[in-house]
Amino acid sequence: MKQKVIKLFLRLAISIGFLSAVADRFGLWSPDISVWGNWSNFLGYTQVINPWFPNSMISIVGVIATSAEIVFALCLIVGFKTEIFAKLSGFLLLIFALAMTFSTGIKGALDFSVFTASIGAFALSQMTEKYLELDGYLGVKLMK
Repeated sequence: MKQKVIKLFLRLAISIGFLSAVADRFGLWSPDISVWGNWSNFLGYTQVINPWFPNSMISIVGVIATSAEIVFALCLIVGFKTEIFAKLSGFLLLIFALAMTFSTGIKGALDFSVFTASIGAFALSQMTEKYLELDGYLGVKLMK
C-alpha cells in the first residue's frame, strides 16, 4: 500500500508542479508570488536559458514546452499511460535542468529542484502497479 500512495503522490506532485508553472505564465498567480507573471516574461526567460535558439524560434519553444507540460500533467493526474508520460516528464525536466545549468549556472536548477523533479518522474516511470489510474480501470474493463 505504501508504494501505491507514493506513486499517487509522485503523479500529483509532478502534475501540480507543471500546472503551477503554466498558471504563472498566464498570470494566474498573484504578482507577489509569481516567477514570470505573464507570457512575455516567460518567453524572455525561455530565451535566457536557451541562447542557442534564434529569437524567432523562442515563441515556438515556449508553446511546445507549455503544451507538453499541460498534456503530461493531465495524463499523469488521470493515470493515462503513466509510465510513458512519467518518462517523458523526466526527460522534459532534465532538459529544463540542463538548459538552466548551461546558461545561467547550476544554482537555479538546484534551487528550483528541477533535477529532483526529473529523477522523481523517472522513478515514477518504473512503478508499474496501477493505483487510481485510468489505465488500471480500462485494463479491467477490456479483460472482462
